Order: sequence, then C-alpha cells, then structure tokens
Amino acid sequence: MHSPHDGRRHGRCLRDRYRGVTRGLALDLGSSRTRAWTPGLGIVTDTASTGGPDGSGHGRPVRRGRIVDPESCGRMLSRIADTALGADRSETLIVLSHPVLAGPEHRAEVRELLAALGPTSIIVLDSARAAAAYAGPQDGGPLLVVDIGAELTEVTLLVDGMVRDARQAETGLSDLGPTEPPTAVVRTALDMIMEMWRQDRHGAVLGALRKGPLLAGGGALRPDITNRIGVRLGVPVRLADDPTTTVVRGAGLILGSALRKAGAAPALPGPVR
Repeated sequence: MHSPHDGRRHGRCLRDRYRGVTRGLALDLGSSRTRAWTPGLGIVTDTASTGGPDGSGHGRPVRRGRIVDPESCGRMLSRIADTALGADRSETLIVLSHPVLAGPEHRAEVRELLAALGPTSIIVLDSARAAAAYAGPQDGGPLLVVDIGAELTEVTLLVDGMVRDARQAETGLSDLGPTEPPTAVVRTALDMIMEMWRQDRHGAVLGALRKGPLLAGGGALRPDITNRIGVRLGVPVRLADDPTTTVVRGAGLILGSALRKAGAAPALPGPVR
C-alpha cells in the first residue's frame, strides 16, 4: 500500500530525473517509415526509413523491426533531430518506441544511437504501450493490441498498462502482392490471438476481446483486414483516427507527461495531432 507521502516522493523523483528538460521529440522507428512528433506541432516527420547521407538512399537501416545498419540509422535519426529540434539538443527528452519483443541488444543499440544525438534524457518503450496511451481505453483493464505493419505483425496483451503476453511474426503488408488478398496476414494475427487465448489462465484475453482489440499500423487502414479480424473474432475492433500514427502519437503523450513532470511547458499549446 502506498501512502500520500510515497506519492510525493515519487513525484520528486520524476522531477529530478528530467530536471532541466524543456523540449522533446517522440519517434516511431519503423521498418518502412519513421515518424516524429513534437509538443505543440504534432507530427513533424513522416518519411521512408532510409539511411543515405542525404536521405535519398535506397538502403533501409531497419528490417523486420531490427536495426541492421546502425550507421545509416544514426544518420537518419540525426536528420530528423536536426529538423525537429535544431542543432542544439541539450535540455531535450527523446522518447522512442520499439517492437514489443525487441531484445536487450536492440534496446541497447537504440539507446546508443539516441545518446549520440546529444539529448539530456531518453525514454525507450514498447510500441503496444505507446499505442494504448493514445487510443486505448483508460479503464486500466486488459487490452489486446494488434499492430500490423510493413514487415511485422505483433499481438500484445496489456493488463493495467503492463505487457502480460506478446506474440510476433515476421509477416506484414510488404509480403503481400499488389493484388493479393490479405489472407496470410489475417491468419497470422488470428493464430497469435488464439494461441494467447489458449494459454491464458486468468481470463484477461477474453476480457480484452469483449472490449474489442485495438488495431494499429498500416494494416488497420485496410477494411479487408479489419473486417475479417472482427468477423472471425465475433467482436468489433477499435481503430484510432489514423492507425499508422497511433504509436508516435502515444509516444508523444508520454513525452508530454514527462515534460510536465519536469516542469516544462510545450512551446506551442495544443492537442496531440
């Protein structure tokens, strides 16, 4: 049990952690596209994930959710930071999302690349919690997040805002032909949901399904995918207003919360856009 004194102490700890931070940048580093968000301005970058010296290269530094070319990835992140924050990145906080099942090596590599940009503080969090922060219900109950991207499909069970279970498949929209129906992607997502349901001993998956899974990523823009998932599960699905930016907007909300705890105000007031 926590006393009011514990809460005050925790608040002071957070303020100390982000002391001196006045600006911020939220990033969603994807295999196909990278998006950036800043307080007051909303989404300032939505670009193909390429790592050429001038941003026009054909090389892709991220494949299947993993960084395969750190040098190119660092150049891309530096260009984005220059555009969003300017050359001086002191007194800044950068929040970056990663795939839910990204391993410790990937997370350490991300932190190293971000540290090279020169921010004061860094937060690295999984994409499912970021998506839930923006588009999930605020009741704290179980939530199923289905993120269908270009090269990954992830299913995550969140309970009280924490990851209880997660599945990942290296299958995405880029694996479909121009006229190919999304049968393989839908089947992959449903198989992961059913496997999670069979192994759930506490009823959290069923509770999450009754509320409807939250769909994010490019796959959530396709009615032929969302309708099939809803029909097969027998439940309505939840969609944000722009599913492709759900993760970066959620990271932006987390960034804004951290800036408020640090006592910093956004340069321009306004909602997450």
